[in-house]
Amino acid sequence: MFVSKELRKKNIAEYLLYMWQVEDLIRANNLSLDSIKNNVISAYGLSDDDRAQLTEWYGNLVEMMRTEGVAQSGHLQINKNTIIMLTDLHLRLLESPKVPFYSAAYYKALPFIVEFRTKSEGRDKTELENCFDALYMMWLMKLQKREMNEETLKATAEISRFISMLSLYFKEEEEGRLDLESEE
Repeated sequence: MFVSKELRKKNIAEYLLYMWQVEDLIRANNLSLDSIKNNVISAYGLSDDDRAQLTEWYGNLVEMMRTEGVAQSGHLQINKNTIIMLTDLHLRLLESPKVPFYSAAYYKALPFIVEFRTKSEGRDKTELENCFDALYMMWLMKLQKREMNEETLKATAEISRFISMLSLYFKEEEEGRLDLESEE
């Protein structure tokens, strides 16, 4: 909760990847709040008030996962909504003549996005979902200390640059500093 709030303000992409990690952490604890308290929350040196807030946050997420039918796989609607907001911004950025570097980053990453979509189960997902899937997969591989070939490293580096740029524009928009209207 504390980490997610900070990430949400600073970097929407890191926030989303963190929330996917939280979903997996909840699943690893069998959607059991007691298990989460013992295995996750107890590891933090929190005050009683902070521990209670974090427990409530995890409890709410557990209930949402059950209610939304994503106990085994999939993502919470709050995380899907983040993808929807990012997709909306992405499309507006592509249409705007004011941000040519964004379009260039997107088109540079696009072949890797398409290749990832083809190799994974992402055929029915949006391009941005495929990007986040690729970045999450890369993070999991690093955690597992698995070898990654040069092609995978290059692909995720391009996708990461593109998503990083999208995150920066998202922050600018949230702060009211992004103007995509043409000067015609």
